[in-house]
Amino acid sequence: MAERTTVDMWFDPICPWAWLTSRWLLEVERVRPVEVAFHVMSLSVLNEGRDLSEDYRKLMDTGWAPVRICVAAEQRYGPRVLRDLYTALGTRIHPAGEERGTALYAAALADAGLDPDLVKAAVSTEYDDALRASHNAGMKPVGTDVGTPVIHAPGPAGKPVAFFGPVVTPAPRGAEAGRLWDGVLMVSGTPGFFELKRSRDLEPTFD
Repeated sequence: MAERTTVDMWFDPICPWAWLTSRWLLEVERVRPVEVAFHVMSLSVLNEGRDLSEDYRKLMDTGWAPVRICVAAEQRYGPRVLRDLYTALGTRIHPAGEERGTALYAAALADAGLDPDLVKAAVSTEYDDALRASHNAGMKPVGTDVGTPVIHAPGPAGKPVAFFGPVVTPAPRGAEAGRLWDGVLMVSGTPGFFELKRSRDLEPTFD
């Protein structure tokens, strides 16, 4: 069996597109020799000081809570805890469509087998320095004109690559997941390649 290589993904729990990409990556683990490590980025940090619509500003204001909780959990239990916590948060936020707030966050912590008392981190600035450090580590190779998902991976010949995306719905499964992974690595490993894009005509589909 081929040795597994680590693929790092930076997520914000409130982003539906990052959620779909994360589910695709977990499917890629089944068909390619990779292991996904999850890290926290923050759309709220990314959009600080930007001119935003009122609705998006409100979303960013409420976006601090779940990422603070994730960082607090990571500091208490270690980085591997983020896989299960992100799954617990994302399942409730996206497929289940539950309202974000203290009750959801506490329930997600319990789902992941973590101390629900960590929900207190939602309104604390104690973890903000660590949050910004994690965010910056993810965004530095790709710049700040993109959001989440961000992926860092070993590219062709082992040369590291980093990119935003892919943005896809629904999350590909099985052989399709593997084919997309192969293609993403191919284009991201091409020197001077920056963008491949088309207008979105579908809303996120959670299956």
